[in-house]
Amino acid sequence: MIKTHLDQQILSIVIDRPEKKNALVQSMYKDIAIAIETAQEKGAKVILMTGANNCFTSGNDVADFIRNDSQGEINDTYRFMVALLNCQLPVVAKVEGLAIGIGTTMLLHCDFVLANIDTKFAMPFINLGLVPEYASSYIIPRTAGYLKANELLLLGETFDVNMAKECGIINNSFDAESLDAEVTTLIAKLKAKPLEALVASKTLIRNQLHGVQKHIDDELKVFARAMQSDAAIEAFEAFMQKRPINTDIYK
Repeated sequence: MIKTHLDQQILSIVIDRPEKKNALVQSMYKDIAIAIETAQEKGAKVILMTGANNCFTSGNDVADFIRNDSQGEINDTYRFMVALLNCQLPVVAKVEGLAIGIGTTMLLHCDFVLANIDTKFAMPFINLGLVPEYASSYIIPRTAGYLKANELLLLGETFDVNMAKECGIINNSFDAESLDAEVTTLIAKLKAKPLEALVASKTLIRNQLHGVQKHIDDELKVFARAMQSDAAIEAFEAFMQKRPINTDIYK
């Protein structure tokens, strides 16, 4: 369900589960983590992350998520988070269709994000009785300001490429006919740079966010507690039963 291909120093990582809108399960996180962890030793200079069938990812597969995350243990999702966070190579994300939940928050840890103009983003954790994850509550206030961070994280609504660009989540957006060419051009520019300087420069830039790892861990602790809340339990039961959430429990 994760396809990888190394060609001319470009490691392509494709989320390929189109029948579920590329929803992610634990085994997929593990495969992405391994691909990132081993990319440099295999000769990659740039990593490209994308999704199959013109869809990035609809986020976590809910059934798998409930099974594996309800106890908050360190699992393959966390391994993926750390692998992407610590990746020394430049990571380019080509985003189309949906980027929901971790589909949006993982973009905060990519170095370049180019999106289709019709892409829909969301960090709907609040609607599930949960809290922000993957350092989104740390990074977004710094890239977008506190008011925009509140708008994205406290309301949990879907937003478009204009908001994503305004909040520093994507670099730019293009129509479907132009996106591939723009990604190819960007990667060619990165490949033309000296690798040692590229890696060192990325490290220096990322040092400005030296508190990210601790914040990820802090978020996960709160996230694990939130998973046990009445609001989260009701939200996930409603999702699995294909019914509206009983919001009376919020009163």
